[in-house]
Amino acid sequence: MKYLFSTALSLVIFYTQAQDASISGFVHNGKDPLEQVKVTVLDENKGAITDTEGKFEIDGLESKIYSIRVISSGYQSPIKTIDLSQGNAENIEFKINLGVQQIEEVVVSGTMKAIGKLDSPVPVEVYNTCYFQSNPTPSVFEAVSNINGVRPQLNCNICNTGDIHINGLEGPYTMVLIDGMPIVSGLSTVYGLSGIPQSLIERVEVVKGPASTLYGSEAVGGLINIITKSPTKAPIVSLDHFVTSWGEVNNDVGVKYRLGKRVTGLTGINYFNYSNPIDKNGDGFTDLTLQDRISIFNKLAFEKDGRKSLQIAGRYVYEDRWGGQTNWTAANRGGEEVYGESIYTSRWETFGTYRLPSKENLMLQFSANGHQQNSFYGNTPYMADQRIYFSQFLWNKSVGIADFLVGTSFRHIYYDDNTPATASQNGNRPSMTNLPGTFVQSDIEFSENHRLLAGMRYDYNSIHGSILSPRLNYKWTSNNRRNIFRLSTGNGYRVVNVFTEDHAALTGARQVVFEDELAPEQSYNVNANFVKQVQTKKGHVLSFDGTVFYTYFENKILPDYETNVNQIIYSNLDGFAESKGVSMNLDFAFGRNLSVNAGATVMEVTTVENGEKTLQPLTEQITGTWRVHYNIEKWNLAIDYTGNMYGPMRLPLLGPLDDRPEYSPYFSIQNIQLVKKIGKQWEVYGGVKNLLNFTPTADAIARAFDPFDKGVEFDNQGNVVPTAQNPNALTFDPSYVYTSNQGIRGFLGFRFTLD
Repeated sequence: MKYLFSTALSLVIFYTQAQDASISGFVHNGKDPLEQVKVTVLDENKGAITDTEGKFEIDGLESKIYSIRVISSGYQSPIKTIDLSQGNAENIEFKINLGVQQIEEVVVSGTMKAIGKLDSPVPVEVYNTCYFQSNPTPSVFEAVSNINGVRPQLNCNICNTGDIHINGLEGPYTMVLIDGMPIVSGLSTVYGLSGIPQSLIERVEVVKGPASTLYGSEAVGGLINIITKSPTKAPIVSLDHFVTSWGEVNNDVGVKYRLGKRVTGLTGINYFNYSNPIDKNGDGFTDLTLQDRISIFNKLAFEKDGRKSLQIAGRYVYEDRWGGQTNWTAANRGGEEVYGESIYTSRWETFGTYRLPSKENLMLQFSANGHQQNSFYGNTPYMADQRIYFSQFLWNKSVGIADFLVGTSFRHIYYDDNTPATASQNGNRPSMTNLPGTFVQSDIEFSENHRLLAGMRYDYNSIHGSILSPRLNYKWTSNNRRNIFRLSTGNGYRVVNVFTEDHAALTGARQVVFEDELAPEQSYNVNANFVKQVQTKKGHVLSFDGTVFYTYFENKILPDYETNVNQIIYSNLDGFAESKGVSMNLDFAFGRNLSVNAGATVMEVTTVENGEKTLQPLTEQITGTWRVHYNIEKWNLAIDYTGNMYGPMRLPLLGPLDDRPEYSPYFSIQNIQLVKKIGKQWEVYGGVKNLLNFTPTADAIARAFDPFDKGVEFDNQGNVVPTAQNPNALTFDPSYVYTSNQGIRGFLGFRFTLD
């Protein structure tokens, strides 16, 4: 045994000493350093991604000769031979001609570490600033409407709050991150998706399907990661201002600054105002919620030894929003004469990333946010206070062909409101949940063709106990990197807080009833993804991305609106639920002047209880999106045509006598925009939104003329009694909603950028 032990120890020491050489250098285009370029050691399955200064470093190598390649999507990349027999190799230089080659996009959301989009075993969709500028919007909530399989769902015809659906799953199943931090959750899922200055957004990454192994609860349906610009790369000044013919005004301002030699800052301010009550459908209620919102964002990057060692950011949002009867004033707030939904929101956030000064790749991530809401829905008050504190420690280590990511996290959630959610026999008792967790992920690149990602997460919820979330992802790549197949499976879970997720529970139009203790939801997912790229002799690029997905739910929590029209009854489903479908994206790049992006998703989201299969309400079975961008170089003019199409959705009716259609019609929202460049710094743009002028029917708000149900009669069980004045047995209800009441409108704006 002693001999075996000493032999093993000698081998370990030899292996460690034999792999202590490193290669470092930088990548540039002859003028500027290039960030997010993949540098690979051939035949060793080792590599690195360049940082903001174009620098890279690869360690853990043996003292021998290597071939190093810089990978660029769709082209043969430059290769250099490096001899490490005499020690480390430093200041290795790679020059890439950007006029011919395109740098492959790098993503972080699928694996929580930087990796080439084509190399990621998890399919990740990336949308840059130019994509969203094709259809300017005042909020991220509206901007994602042109992403295939992602739909911003309005939950109320009056206050216009909503959430984001991915592949038909409701908003609470979607986790929204800012720079990888779980900032937008709980209360802010309903109200916090606005106010992120879009001039500071670098890109948006979308992962469809469970991501609970890395991100925990709330990432059951998928995640949206909003990545803001690095202060070192942002322009010195950026301005974006536009107005619409409805009276909406949106302003974005971004400013970069230096604090000494090692600190770079980026400040952004967004201000949005809409103060013009419009009632074109004649129901007596505002078609669009009035809003007055300001958001201030600041991000600092601290550098050490030429690298970013610490990034910390903060944001504050204040919003005053109201919708209701057009004669409502602030004096009517909380009263019973004129109906209005008035919401004051005050929210702060801070988050950051610290790379520890160690030879190991160690990172500390942290975030905290507070959300206060003072609101009235008619005469029903809803006062809430939520605070979330989060920290996460990550260790990334490569051992042979395997790359390990190990993490441990802790989340503390404080929630208090004036509803039964925090009530007890002894009075109000705020909810406090502690959620420690740990996870490990192994990314094994067997060869350039085969890659396997396996992970497991363990969380301990202080209320619900232990929860396990495994995942397994396999990727095959053809030799020319133009065909990719991915197969993924995993488990997700979600702990539900009804009052922070379901707007209908807050309106006061219905009584909230819990049939039993709500258990956490569990989901099991499998999907297959295929990507094919075709490059013509003329340099045109065609890309096809198709996915087949299936998710099975246990303990799914569903609101029952139909048993009693005066109640919302919450309980775990006594059965199961399914989400299945096919999604396809097509991207065409015809030179520099024409690009086309189109996508379609066909899906079915159902629940099965007592042998009866039911379609999920407010979920379309078919959806499509498109974006056409054409550039006329000689005029410095660009044309953008964007749009989406939605199939019928099952809508919540108020009983068997409700004569409104049970399903919404097919509808399409289409937009066109012209952009004129003036010099290198100015852009003027304008166009028309909702070209077809589609709006829902005027009876979307049931009994809009009687918002306090003064003319409604009820029996002893609380059911509505049909009368001559109310033959359809309706109550006031704004939940029959599938799209905005805002019709056709023009817009005009300008952008200014100083690099």
